[in-house]
Amino acid sequence: MPVTTMYERLGGMPFFEALTDEFYRRVAQDEILRPLYPEDLAPARLHLQLFLAQFWGGPRLYDEQRGNPHLRVRHLAFRIGPAERDRWLELMGAALEASHARAMDKAQLLSYFESVASHLVNC
Repeated sequence: MPVTTMYERLGGMPFFEALTDEFYRRVAQDEILRPLYPEDLAPARLHLQLFLAQFWGGPRLYDEQRGNPHLRVRHLAFRIGPAERDRWLELMGAALEASHARAMDKAQLLSYFESVASHLVNC
């Protein structure tokens, strides 16, 4: 049986486009996270989309456009405390719940999000 990546199981780039669209739709209305982002959310949405797609086995477009992710370094300029981490996880969890992903894939994605979000706390 051929091995498939999470990227393939989820349906490729359209899944990550929809997930990040849903997440940033929520961020745009959020009182805690919205102030952390520039006025135009489109670049941040695209960066997250490409990063997640690449991380889960998709094309290396993030690396081609932005270089090594260095997630912690890239986020040091933003004040990320427990409240920001928790809200990020809440909004991403809601976006994930709205997706068509299977329960097992959702659980794996959420576990990753929880780990990374905690890693990015810097205050």
